[in-house]
Parts: sequence; C-alpha cells; structure tokens
Amino acid sequence: MESNQPLAFRVRPKSLDEFVGQEQILGKDKLLYRTIAADRLSSLILWGPPGCGKTSLAKVISETTKYKFIKINAVTSGVGDIKAAVEEAGNLLLNPTGKCILFIDEIHRFNKLQQDALLPYVENGTVILIGATTENPYFEVNKALISRSMVVRLEPLKKEDIIKIVNNALKNKEGLGDYNIKISKSTIETIAEISNGDVRTALNGLEVAVLTTKMNAKGEIVITDEIASQSMNTNKAMFDKKGDSHYDNISAFIKSLRGSDPDAAIFYLARALNAGEDPVFMARRMVILSAEDVGLANPEALQVATAAMEATRMVGMPEARIILAEAAVYLARSKKSNSAYLAIDKALADVRSKDTGTIPMHIRNAPAEGMSDFGYGQGYKYPHDFPGHYVEQQYLPDKMLGTKYYEKGENDID
Repeated sequence: MESNQPLAFRVRPKSLDEFVGQEQILGKDKLLYRTIAADRLSSLILWGPPGCGKTSLAKVISETTKYKFIKINAVTSGVGDIKAAVEEAGNLLLNPTGKCILFIDEIHRFNKLQQDALLPYVENGTVILIGATTENPYFEVNKALISRSMVVRLEPLKKEDIIKIVNNALKNKEGLGDYNIKISKSTIETIAEISNGDVRTALNGLEVAVLTTKMNAKGEIVITDEIASQSMNTNKAMFDKKGDSHYDNISAFIKSLRGSDPDAAIFYLARALNAGEDPVFMARRMVILSAEDVGLANPEALQVATAAMEATRMVGMPEARIILAEAAVYLARSKKSNSAYLAIDKALADVRSKDTGTIPMHIRNAPAEGMSDFGYGQGYKYPHDFPGHYVEQQYLPDKMLGTKYYEKGENDID
C-alpha cells in the first residue's frame, strides 16, 4: 500500500538522524532533540508553514516512543475521536503505560469545544498532545492548551536542506531509486528554488516529472529545468490571505513604506495581490500610513492615498494594481513625519488618565440669549481683528497650561 503513497510520504524520516533541517530546534544540543531522543516528551504545538516537516517530525516521534501513538486529523475528527483515543490509551491490557501520544494534524481547525475536550486528558497526563498547525497558535489554539504545551516554531526549509532531501529521494529504493533518472545538479537546485521552502512541493513536483516523462533511447528519464518547472506549476508565494502570513505581509508592506523603500513596498504589494488580497484593504492601509507616517512632511500624501482608495474601489482588479503601485511608490518616496500621530496619542492619554480641568469660559459657545451673562464667550478675541490675524490668548484649560502636544518634526512643512 505504501508504494501507492506520494513520494513525500514514502521517504519521510524514521529517526532523528534521518531528519533533515530545522537545526535551530533539532540540533543535538537542543532541548527538543534531547527530549525526543530520551522519550521524555511533554505536550507540543508544532507551528510552521506547509512542507516544513511538522508531520515528518511526528512520524519520527511515533517510531521512537514507547507510548502508544495515535494520529487524527482535525478536519475529519471530532470529540468522539478524542474520547476513543483516550479509551484506547487507558486499556492497560493493550497499552501498559496507560497514556498515549495524540497527534492532531491541523489542530487549528478544531473549534473551542473540541479543544476544550482535550484539556482534562492533557492535564492529568493521559494524553501527550502533539498539535500541528500552519496558523499562529496564539490566535487559533485555546490559551489553556497553549499554557500546557511547548510551542515550537518551524521555519521554511533552507534550499540546501531541500536539495539533500531530493537527492536522498532519488537514491532511496522506497523513493525513486528504482528509476533510471538523469537529472543535473542545477535542475535539482531549480526544484529547491521553486519549492520556496516547502519540501512536499519539491518531492511531489519531482515525482510528477518522473512519472510523466518518457524514457529516451538509452532507457533514461531525463528531467530538465523546463520539465521540473512545469511539473511544479509556478513558484508559489508563501502567503495565505486568511492566515498568519496575511498579517506578516501587511506588516512588511507598511514597514517598507514607512522605511522609504519603494522596491520592498512594491514586492509586498505584489505578494498580497497575487494571493487574492482585497485591493481596497491595501489602499485603506496606505490612507492610514499617509496620515500616521508621512503626515505633515507632505500633507498631499493623504489626498493621493484617499484618491487611490476611491479609484481602486471604482476600477477594481486587475487595473487597480497600477493605481496601488503608484500610491505605494509615492508614499515610500515621501518625506516622513509622525508629529501629528504622536500629538493626538499624547493628548488622548491625558484626556483618559488626568483631571484636565474645564474649557476656559471665553472660548465657550453662547448660542442662547443670557448665557453670556454667565461668562460664556466673554473676553474672546477674534484673531482676524488683529494684525497678522493672530492674537495671544488662553486656549487650554488652566490645569493644562504649558502642555505641549505638537512638536514640530524635522520634515514638517511650515
């Protein structure tokens, strides 16, 4: 049956020594390596992008632990499956340890009720939980489970790691070792490059290339760069518009604009649009940045961003990409000032936390007859009646006299 499984499944590592990559957590001097090797695991949440080795690491644990290893998928399982696993673990005749390692793939897809059902078993030690997720567990997994687990962050695999795994798959009898494959070092590097840190993409693409390429007269299956690229479709961006990468990408976009790097801003804009991000959302974020970060250094930036948002809403994609790009480059190249942003936040902090006194009577409104008799509006000096249309008078409450909120920024217009 395993021979019919995808290549990525067949060549999964069976031991820690066979595992490639993730040295930052699985180096021999690292805590996770030592706990797996010693079979002293506590509950884990494995968090990382697709194809980085979460399920492979669980497979390694299943091969090395003395505990019963039960795997379920959150997409197809529910509370009943959790209870069945616990009952199986508690059968001392079949499982003398009385506990199990429960691996839940895509644990973020469990709802709150399903996640809560795990708590008592994790708490009393019946279940050692290993949850795998591509989403940020601090957003998607119950805090109670997080507090009882070690959260481990896996990174996209390095290019050299994927090259090593691909080479192993080409030699491995369980992989493609029985095929007479001719593939150059540069083509393997192309596969690793296109896979973008996702080893599953690399292996699946390689298998498609091998199985769909006819042998030549010498009985060889020759895999070229072109065949490899076609088999792997296109270079996918590591971006899910609904997932954690959505927040990472928009953060990188805004920081690139703030940091005056138009090339980086255009790059992150392209990633967002390619992933199907709402173009109006991108425009709205630029409107905010134009006031917060460009501010009084270039007040016209707010007009440009607002116009871009309205034009994007009217025109739509794909043409809106041009409008958004123009606005992004304009904002990135603008001088920056956050003086207005700092001023309003400082004032809000005072209003929320201090006794700021009362509005001076002379600048209050007196819309009704008789109110002026109580001092409303009395003594107000109309600035336009004075030279230069300016006159000194008190505007802040007595308790706030001397307070400075706006500090002219280096780039602020006069």
